[in-house]
Amino acid sequence: MIRNQWYAVLDSKEVPKKGIVSFMRLGEKLAFWRDKDNKIACIFDKCCHRGASISAGKIVNGHPQCPFHGFEYDKTGKVVVIPANGKNTTVPPRYKVNSYIAKEKYGLIWIFWGEKKENLPPIPFFEDLKSNFYYSQIKDHWPMHYTRCIENQMDVVHVPFVHHNTIGKGGKTLVYGPKVKWDNNKLTWYVKNLVDDGKTKAKSAKEMEDEKDLFSLEIIMPNIWHNIIADKVRVFAAFAPIDDENTMIYLRFYQSFMPIWGIRQIIGFFGKLYSKIILNQDKRVVVTQLPKYTTMKMDEKLIAGDRPIAEFRKKNEQLINENNT
Repeated sequence: MIRNQWYAVLDSKEVPKKGIVSFMRLGEKLAFWRDKDNKIACIFDKCCHRGASISAGKIVNGHPQCPFHGFEYDKTGKVVVIPANGKNTTVPPRYKVNSYIAKEKYGLIWIFWGEKKENLPPIPFFEDLKSNFYYSQIKDHWPMHYTRCIENQMDVVHVPFVHHNTIGKGGKTLVYGPKVKWDNNKLTWYVKNLVDDGKTKAKSAKEMEDEKDLFSLEIIMPNIWHNIIADKVRVFAAFAPIDDENTMIYLRFYQSFMPIWGIRQIIGFFGKLYSKIILNQDKRVVVTQLPKYTTMKMDEKLIAGDRPIAEFRKKNEQLINENNT
């Protein structure tokens, strides 16, 4: 995983208005709760005193209280009350756990996975999806590192094989390009697949037509993806790392052609149902891949059609080298 990045880690509804919840994310057991202003807080879910789970406790005076000996924590991870020492006794600064800046935006919970607490970059998201869209969502656990899960959604070669009876109908196995374009940490790739007539040669990215005439998809590092199916129909996914071998995928079907309440819920239901079918087709194959994670240098012989994947690996390695020191 890459330090000093905003990661989408939960759906907003997974953190209730009252109480404390615990989730394993980014290889760490984390406790989440909402303060009196409904803002999200996130600290390590392990009491610094005797190692009990803080999330098994309750909120007292706006603070999560460890159920074992009543230690109370603020959102920075500092212990503010040790009952055995008296409520008015100053707590030494060594009594603390790690914390992360957490924000709620776009219906997701984000944490800034790093040590910085100030002057943070903006939370990344796709401009098109910030307004005028309605969405329905599913979530699914995959027993793979999040890099494998993301790369599957960047794979333009697999569609006619893995999805031969759904989105890959037609057997378009010949892959042009694809074209790729970086804008800071956002990668867009432009796709054109054709039926192989045995005569046509696959075009290189330079030989492809203008981008405006091509199907496109996007990712923003480190863990969100956007499939631009049509102007008013999109699919979005956040790949929340659980640990080095597990990922929770939050997959959303977005549409803006039907705003009427009731009808849009029906459309959303069928949209997420179809998305689940596609996702299960992917999952059946991806969970067989070894190793469970990907790196820039590994024993895989990529082809021209894998260029988005190669670009992702290159950028991932670059960001790790810049931030994981």
